[in-house]
Amino acid sequence: MTATRGGWAADALQRITAAPLGRYQSAVVRIGFAGTWLFFLLREFPHRHELYGPEGPWSWELGRRLIARNDSFTVLMWTDSGLWFETVYLVSVLSSVLLMLGWRTRAMSVVFMVGVLSLQNRSIFMGDGGDNVIHLMAIYLVMTRCGRVWSLEARAAARRKAGEEAQAPAGPGPGPDRAESGLEPGPGTGPGPELDRAESEPEPEPEPDRAGPGPGTDYAEPEPDRVGPVLWSVLGFLLITGTFLNEKGWPVLLLLWGLWAGHGLWWLVNRYAPDSQPHILLDAVANLLHNAALLVIMVEVCLIYATAGWYKVQGSRWQDGTALYYPLNLDYFTPWPALSGLLASGGVMVMVLTYVTVIVQVAFPFTLFNRPLKNVLLVFMMLEHAAIAVVLGLPFFSLAMIAADAVFLPTVFLVWLGARAAAGRKRLLSRSRPSGSEAPAPAP
Repeated sequence: MTATRGGWAADALQRITAAPLGRYQSAVVRIGFAGTWLFFLLREFPHRHELYGPEGPWSWELGRRLIARNDSFTVLMWTDSGLWFETVYLVSVLSSVLLMLGWRTRAMSVVFMVGVLSLQNRSIFMGDGGDNVIHLMAIYLVMTRCGRVWSLEARAAARRKAGEEAQAPAGPGPGPDRAESGLEPGPGTGPGPELDRAESEPEPEPEPDRAGPGPGTDYAEPEPDRVGPVLWSVLGFLLITGTFLNEKGWPVLLLLWGLWAGHGLWWLVNRYAPDSQPHILLDAVANLLHNAALLVIMVEVCLIYATAGWYKVQGSRWQDGTALYYPLNLDYFTPWPALSGLLASGGVMVMVLTYVTVIVQVAFPFTLFNRPLKNVLLVFMMLEHAAIAVVLGLPFFSLAMIAADAVFLPTVFLVWLGARAAAGRKRLLSRSRPSGSEAPAPAP
């Protein structure tokens, strides 16, 4: 019995340290939250000074007093300069774009987190539930290896590996690795996402190159990386400057120092000792942090729905089935008055939607052990948030929740979705080419 338990523990440890699980799920979460924050920043760009600027209703001095009490981190408190505010806002927009595209995801996830924390902590009264979710997920994403698929990094790595295989001499060669053969460990049973089980992966994941990855990327470069060290040095200079200017939020600043040093160590080991034991150790630690962060994201989503559902159960309006009637008659939540009035006029519909909402939110965490039922409820919740975006006029809250829900999407579906998107892109590019550029058909 003891040997069996020891073998199970060893297998579990091997599974969570050998490879980053849920790579497609983490990629969807990365794209979803980066895109949501980007759209929000662009939507509020004309109003950015009123929301977060030093001359807004919540002035810089009021923000400094509040942060002195709650010990929040924000780089906007380093100075009340308008130029500094514009710089932080534009860098937040740029980091959202680059993180969504998957360019140097390690560095961009950190810059993305700093931008989210800085703007939201500057004016905490401007946010809602969706902003709270983005706030938390921005921190969790830093610990994930979310650029392994569906990213510029993965695309460059796939091209690089294809070039190496084309130049390699013909021969039997080694067999496919576990990731390419679809034998990478999946979840089996339990509440985890569909973690890369029996999947055909269009973007193969190569082993690290001898050149070593740059400090800001999760993949190696075929030649010495110049952008990575420069980016690492610039971020280090800003971190040193911020250490002297910062007054509150020291836990976040210490986290940034740890990430900066860790990324530098990762580059050194991959550059000068790619086959050493320290490299194996660092890779295992990175996989462990990724898998732990993904688990935390899943638990966070379950807690959101569980607490929301159980609080609703205690409300009298939810108990009598009339809760949804009231927001449908509030001007603040009626961007389409005719549609809201039509929905509110149906008493039976309001009652059914009210009860179904409570049931789904309370039941969802318990359905994770039943994959078909979980997938059904997941579709319902995503459709419900899409309806909230349209009917109640809360698009960014809905996008944030849909992005969080995506961590539970099956890998098979995500692989199929990626293949369809790639096929659609290929057809679109083929149609946009001039007819004369097509190669002539061979003669019969």
